[in-house]
Amino acid sequence: MENTQTFPRYRQASASPRIRHAAYSIVRGQAEDQPWVRPALIGLLGTTALLYLWNLAASGWANAYYSAAVLAGTKSWAAFFFGSLDASNFITVDKAPAALWVMEISARLFGFNAWSVLAPQALEGVATVAIVYLAVRRYFGPAAGLLAGAVVALTPVAGLMFRFNNPDALLVLLITAATYATLRAIENGRTRWLVLAGALIGFGFLAKELQAFIIIPVLAGVYLIAGPPSTGRRIGQVLAAAVAVIVSSGWWVAAVELMPSASRPYIGGSQNNDLISLIFGYNGFGRLTGNESGSVGGFGALGSRWGLTGWNRLFNSQFGGQISWLIPAAIILLGASLLLTFRRPRTDIVRAAFLIWGGSLLLTGAVFSFAQGIIHPYYTVALAPAIGALVGMGGVFLWQHRSERIARLALGAAVAATALWAYVLLDRSATFVPALRTAVLVAGLAAAALIVGLSNASRKTALAVAALGVMAVLASPAAYTFDTVSTAHTGAIPSAGPAVAAASGAGGPFAGGGATGGFGPPGGAFGGGFAGSLRAVGPNSASGGGGNSGDGGVGNPGGGGFLNSGRPAAALVSLLQADASRYTWVAATIDANNAAGYELATGDPVMAIGGFNGTDPAPTLAQFQKNVRDGKIHYFIAGGRGLGSGSTSSNASQISAWVQQTFTATTVGGVTVYDLTTAAA
Repeated sequence: MENTQTFPRYRQASASPRIRHAAYSIVRGQAEDQPWVRPALIGLLGTTALLYLWNLAASGWANAYYSAAVLAGTKSWAAFFFGSLDASNFITVDKAPAALWVMEISARLFGFNAWSVLAPQALEGVATVAIVYLAVRRYFGPAAGLLAGAVVALTPVAGLMFRFNNPDALLVLLITAATYATLRAIENGRTRWLVLAGALIGFGFLAKELQAFIIIPVLAGVYLIAGPPSTGRRIGQVLAAAVAVIVSSGWWVAAVELMPSASRPYIGGSQNNDLISLIFGYNGFGRLTGNESGSVGGFGALGSRWGLTGWNRLFNSQFGGQISWLIPAAIILLGASLLLTFRRPRTDIVRAAFLIWGGSLLLTGAVFSFAQGIIHPYYTVALAPAIGALVGMGGVFLWQHRSERIARLALGAAVAATALWAYVLLDRSATFVPALRTAVLVAGLAAAALIVGLSNASRKTALAVAALGVMAVLASPAAYTFDTVSTAHTGAIPSAGPAVAAASGAGGPFAGGGATGGFGPPGGAFGGGFAGSLRAVGPNSASGGGGNSGDGGVGNPGGGGFLNSGRPAAALVSLLQADASRYTWVAATIDANNAAGYELATGDPVMAIGGFNGTDPAPTLAQFQKNVRDGKIHYFIAGGRGLGSGSTSSNASQISAWVQQTFTATTVGGVTVYDLTTAAA
């Protein structure tokens, strides 16, 4: 018979604690906690903070594209609001600006530097681990919460993105908090919790747009199934949450859309200066279909630049080492736990928790697996909280029911599958701690066998077996995570863990025999074209295509190029800074990453012609010529490698050709520069 007393009792609706009480209880602990709980939790959060904050500035500006936008936001409130790449508000980044707002507030408070830019993401990571702990511990006990939090903290892609300045860190924090709020609503039926979940998802939209909405069907569906109120009231509550989503995500969209285009920057990433088309096109359904106007797009299962689509995408050479270590275990534990809770009442919170976290993992994983447009391995950080929660909940739930054969078999299968899959993943990095894969395999299979045969063992023996199993499943991702946090990462497409040999047929955006998780060297799948411009993108080639975009190191003398930003030579920086205050933009150059390198080096606005990809039709040749006549742009810097720079029909190419024909070229710091204030004879 199922022993429901093994789970901590949760408070009913009449005694639901406030959010601040939940946060305070993280440190204070619960009155019924055993002595080890509070030190273990403090140790988990403290270790996570150390892991994510240690040597953080080694990555310099990390993604210089967003760092330049942060710099702009510290100098201009208009740039802050719109998410502009430059303080003169020529063009925005290609995402909504919520993640930038957090970094910009930090930089305004503590000064603009690598720490103030990157530390917010690290703290968001610690907060995510804490929320996962709260969400799991509330219904499954502190041991489950600690295991869940540890899994999240030690996921390699989490160790990467919670130390990086892409929008994903804030997105993950917000959707994790929304999941917790939905569970609270299912527990007590309070509308305010469901509305809070909607508001959090809406704000997540302002971090990374439609990706935040992926889990809405899961949260709404599980509440409609398991919420305590009557059917009509549940429907009304879900509609109220939908209104919260619309309001919290739509206010900024409405403000931008209602403002005349002449009074705001160009919407980067769009082909028509329209935010709605960016949201639903380039950053929306285009990611699913591959039909992304102005982007490099994809070709679906036939051979996308972003890798072959299919159920196994998350396990291939690009994605596997980032996130997949515990996916098999999470799915096994989910299935067995749902089977054991199948006959429980409709409102059972334990089953609802499995449905919410499991549904989030499966739906988000399916979207990533079958998306035909732009997708990068680091996106999978969104799966880490669900995997951690399922492993923590399922592991402890089945362990407490190990007297039942199905529970022991599922636990053993989860540990064995994790050990076997870890062996495969570690073998892809054959030179990385070679003995680890054998040790993990042996320990995992031994623990699995002991768990299956364990039914009436003593408490000490049971704890020893459980500890062996936990160490076996966490050792490999932990090793990858430690390698990740000890390596500097820069550029637009960072990758966690050591170098990985590309698997045969894995495909990928830059696959071509490189040993960096599918991001190969020049002359790869696209010869000397798109891939060739990148040089090498991966965890062990931090400089990427344009040198080091951080504060130190030696990079290319130019500003970089598509996907990476370099560090300009001192002579060029001095030239740009001379009389900078007289100009709206000290320079103009093709593609945003190229511009970002100069912007960070000089501290002054640089016009990014063509936006991130170099394909945005902004400015037109006529607009650029007018800005030159009005004396708003001092220099034009050649060398941008945006995707549109080679097309004679693109605005960028027209501008480049006009500048070459009209002005005299000089070379400064190894870069070709045109003074736009002095026309050629």
